[in-house]
Amino acid sequence: MTHSEFFPPHGGMRLDDLAAALNLRLIDESTGDRLVKAVSPIYRAKTGDICYILSRRSRSEFETCEATAVICDPALASIVPPHVAVLVGDNPHTAFARAGALLHPDAMQPIATIAASGIHPSAYVDPSAVLEEDVTVEPMAVIGANARIGAGSFIGAGAVIGQSVKLGRNCSIAAGATIICAYLGNRVIIHNGARIGQDGFGYAPHRAGMDKIVQIGRVIIQDDVEIGANTTIDRGTMDDTVIGEGSKIDNQVQIGHNVRIGRHTAIVAKVGIAGSARIGDGVQIGGATAIKGHITIGDGVQIAAFSGVTSDIPPGEKYGGIPARPIKAFLRDMAEIMMKSDRTKGGPK
Repeated sequence: MTHSEFFPPHGGMRLDDLAAALNLRLIDESTGDRLVKAVSPIYRAKTGDICYILSRRSRSEFETCEATAVICDPALASIVPPHVAVLVGDNPHTAFARAGALLHPDAMQPIATIAASGIHPSAYVDPSAVLEEDVTVEPMAVIGANARIGAGSFIGAGAVIGQSVKLGRNCSIAAGATIICAYLGNRVIIHNGARIGQDGFGYAPHRAGMDKIVQIGRVIIQDDVEIGANTTIDRGTMDDTVIGEGSKIDNQVQIGHNVRIGRHTAIVAKVGIAGSARIGDGVQIGGATAIKGHITIGDGVQIAAFSGVTSDIPPGEKYGGIPARPIKAFLRDMAEIMMKSDRTKGGPK
């Protein structure tokens, strides 16, 4: 594949400059003047590309690799062909992520619809809204009364920023997103079609039906949070829904009212978190997991994909399955089920 017109290559960065920026060691210093312009997978990398490897299983991919450089652990440097410059460090995955950010900065934020800054004539900005300097508001976006938008922020086409919403500085709100009843910190990224701050699912049932419970809380999103496309985060009932600093939430996640998520937690697509659940710091939740309301998941917990969490999980534990249980017990149960299945298939017809 040739370089994408959506994310064209960088003008060129010297390897010695890249190594210094990423705190890597360039094994052959004589290659320091070579230029890298884009990231690429190993098997189709061309001159000017940089790639990375994490294990010796990548050795075969070097047969078609014409990359200028590769990032790897020092223990893997010996498998890299001599025509490819080698940068080594303790965490190649993180280093490669940061190299990508340097070479393709435009891909780190929601894509602009038009190549222009400032407030587009077709956007509506209420006269009482306050926009700091260098804010971009794209076509058909709406910014409501008394909203405040921090400097350097981007509001995509058709996005809606409701009345009294506050966005910090250098936030990116992609096309079609809706944010109401919410305060956002700095450098928050909201992707296309996300819905933030709508009322939570709360009803009081009785014989004649169900009465809606008022939802008068807020959504608080702290600094450096990223929220994926078509994810929904309900505002609190009378308290707040809170997303902690640095947490990353994938596409199509549902977060109910009064949920509190800690710092640097990762939540993969199609997870559903019911109201008033508490999620700690540094938690990792696999895709399509369902989490019951009013339970607590401790710091550092890891939950396997397709799990159903129905009770508290202590800090640092690994859980999986439906209902979720310690991962060793879950894997043992799965092994027993597979063995029984194999015996059944091999038995008399």
